[in-house]
Amino acid sequence: MEKSTITVSTKALSLKLGRPDVDIIDVRSVEAYNGWRLRKEARGGHVQGARSLPFKWTRYIDWIEIVGAKNILPQRSQVLYGYDRRETEKAAELFLRSGYPDVSVYHSFADEWAANEKHPMDKLIRYNRLVSAEWLHELIQTADAPEYDNDKYVLCHAHYQNRKAYEEGHIPGAVDLDTNLLESPDTWNRRSPEEIKRVMESLGIRHDTMVILYGRFSDPDFNDPFPGSSAGHLGAFRCAFIMMAAGVKDVRMLNGGLQSWIDAGYAETREETVKPPAVDFGAAVPACSRFAVDMDEAKEILKSEDKNLVSVRSWPEFIGEVSGYHYIEKKGRIPGAVFGNCGSDAYHMENYRNLDHTMREYSEIEKMWAENGITPDKRNAFYCGTGWRGSEAFFSAWLMGWPDVAVFDGGWFEWSRDDKNPYETGLPKPPGTFSEPEL
Repeated sequence: MEKSTITVSTKALSLKLGRPDVDIIDVRSVEAYNGWRLRKEARGGHVQGARSLPFKWTRYIDWIEIVGAKNILPQRSQVLYGYDRRETEKAAELFLRSGYPDVSVYHSFADEWAANEKHPMDKLIRYNRLVSAEWLHELIQTADAPEYDNDKYVLCHAHYQNRKAYEEGHIPGAVDLDTNLLESPDTWNRRSPEEIKRVMESLGIRHDTMVILYGRFSDPDFNDPFPGSSAGHLGAFRCAFIMMAAGVKDVRMLNGGLQSWIDAGYAETREETVKPPAVDFGAAVPACSRFAVDMDEAKEILKSEDKNLVSVRSWPEFIGEVSGYHYIEKKGRIPGAVFGNCGSDAYHMENYRNLDHTMREYSEIEKMWAENGITPDKRNAFYCGTGWRGSEAFFSAWLMGWPDVAVFDGGWFEWSRDDKNPYETGLPKPPGTFSEPEL
């Protein structure tokens, strides 16, 4: 006999909150989960403690592996909710067919749960700085969109010395932005304030211009001469950090990059866009210098109990098996750095992204960080080899509303080039034990 789902009431759902034997699952889009009010509901966000599992993902052949990776297990009961009754019930049926015996649905999120302040909700604090393809399409078509209160914006297609990625197809109206314009190929640090100011002005960007960034992810391969050329969306996060530190007040990322635009069914163009240059940036650069940490401050952070230098690198890089880059010879880690676990290698961020390259559920990122002592009550400076992965982690923490976050700009590249700087290899020692760093 085929099992069927049970529909629960608002009162019944309230009684399930916080129970360790219950998974509350939000099947709406990542954007709705984060806080966008896509159906004009009274409050944006999600049921407190709910997990994000968009209905879109049910089309993936490895959907059940995604469910397992999120630790949603058949030993617990599941309650699914969304905007669309049909989608919610289809997702519930898929759970039942996958061996989950206790699955129910809730159909009153927008008109009852979100409408009543007594029902607790959570959201990504700066959710509106992470935009969807649908939002961007509306902005391009109408020059207006929800939570946009400006009269000027610039859309940037970011890449690392790979103009071909732009020429092959980009979002209509996007300008071409090579990351080399904002960071030096000699040091991979951000360029001088004067250079950054000139680049901003040449792109038509003032401090009060809204900037939306994205890139194309093309499966970077370490065996390629320049793997970073295929990691355009990662480069976009790097540009976002540099623009924020420079003083651009409203920097947003297209969640999922170019792939999200394609997945939404929107057309690309090969027609180049060139914006009229801005007469002046309109503010001193850098206006937000606290976002950037350089070598002296990095060393001070390492001495402090209430600050973290967070290594957003892969485990093989962290323990010194590989350097992670063709152009970095030394292998190892900065003594005292905290492991921030990017994923598989220097050009991938699996632990910070979903399968479709949208930002991973923010509570999962916070949980991963908390296990290593990375918490919002500390000043956290994120770094990697040269700043790209550190910038994405920084942006994630900033979206969460963490009050004191930065990027250690020089990262392992700058640290390892100075022979006076110590480094470590091998498995980290347990807290409280002493190991002599290498020189």
